[in-house]
Amino acid sequence: MQALNGLVARGRYLATGWRPAIAATRGLATALGLAGAAEGDGAAPAGPPVTDLGLGGDGVRVLGAGARSRWVDLDGPVHYLDFGGPADGPVVVCVHGLAGSAVNWSALAPLLTGRFRVLALDLPGNGLTQSLGRGTDMLALRGVLHRFIEAVPGGPVILAGNSMGGMICLLEAGAAAANVTCLVLAGAVLPLVPALPDQYVTPLLAAYAMPVVGPLLMSRWRRMPPEAMVASVLSLCCVDDSRVPADVVTAHVMMARQTLMSPGLEREIAVSARSIIASMAWLRGGAFRRAIGAVTCPVLLVHGTRDRMVPIAVARSAARAHPAWELIEMPGVGHVPQLEASDGTAAAVIGWLGSAGLDAAGPIPASPALPA
Repeated sequence: MQALNGLVARGRYLATGWRPAIAATRGLATALGLAGAAEGDGAAPAGPPVTDLGLGGDGVRVLGAGARSRWVDLDGPVHYLDFGGPADGPVVVCVHGLAGSAVNWSALAPLLTGRFRVLALDLPGNGLTQSLGRGTDMLALRGVLHRFIEAVPGGPVILAGNSMGGMICLLEAGAAAANVTCLVLAGAVLPLVPALPDQYVTPLLAAYAMPVVGPLLMSRWRRMPPEAMVASVLSLCCVDDSRVPADVVTAHVMMARQTLMSPGLEREIAVSARSIIASMAWLRGGAFRRAIGAVTCPVLLVHGTRDRMVPIAVARSAARAHPAWELIEMPGVGHVPQLEASDGTAAAVIGWLGSAGLDAAGPIPASPALPA
C-alpha cells in the first residue's frame, strides 16, 4: 500500500500542470472540428453522438480542412477521424498508443494531407470506441485494425503507429503484408532487446496492469478534471509539453471528457497494459519478436532521444538489427514526436516517403512546402 500511495502521490505531482492547460483552453469555443456526426460508411452504428463532446464545426480549421468524424461497424462501432487529403493519394492510417485516441494525430495529420489521405481510428476501449467484448490486448486490437483497413480504405495503406500502436502496426505488417505498403513508427514499442522505461514509468505501467491496483489507480484517475488528466499525460510523454499547440491540447481535453465516461475503462486499459508488458518480457515476448521478423515492407523509425517510455536505445538496437529500417532521431523530444515536434516529424515522414518509401507508397502528389 505504501508503494501504491507513492505512485498516486507522483501522479498528483504530475497533475499540477493542469492550470496552464485550462488557461490554454479558455476562450476556445471549439477545438476539434468533427463535422458530420456518425457519418460512417453504410449504416451508422449506435455510437455516442459527436455532439456529446460539445464541439462545433468551426474547429475543422484547427485540425485541418476536411477533418470529419466517422463510424464504421467492425463487429461493433469503431470511431475514426478522416482528416482528408487527395482522393487518389496514398492512404495513411494512424494508430494511437495505450489509452490514446485519434486526436493524438491532430497536430501531424494536417501537415500530411497535401500529399496523403489521412485517417486515424480509436481502437476498441479507447477514445469514442467501446470494446463491446472485442478485446483490448495487442493481438485483438491488431485484428480490428486489419478489418478497418479492409473496410474503410479498402486497399494497401501506409501505417503510422505511436507507442503500443507502433507494435500493433508491426503485427499487421507481419501477418498481412498485402495490406501494408510501409510503416512509420513513432516512439514505438519494440520488444527486440531487454529494456524498461525509466524508473517512474516502469512501476506505474506495472501498477496499472495489476488486477486490483490498476483499477484503483484508474478510478482515481477518472476523478481528475479532464484538464488535469491531459496535462499529466503530456508532462509524462513530452520533454516540453508547451510545444504541443494549445488547440491540440484542447482537443485532447474534449476527448478525455468523453472517454472518462466510458464503462469498463479500467479493465480495458489494464488488459492493454498487460499485453505491452508481455511483449517486453524477454521470455514471453518471442511471438512478438517473430512477428516483427516477418515484416518485409520499408520501415521508418521516428524516435525522441529523451523518450521516457521507450528508450532511444531500443530504436537504435532495432535499426542495427534491421539494416533496411531507417531511424530518424528527434533530439530533445519525448514519447510523442507527432505531438511535440509535429513539423519535424512531418518533414521526416514526407522526406522518407519521397526516397526509401516511395516505391512502396506509390506516386506522391506535389504539395506546398511545410511551415518553417
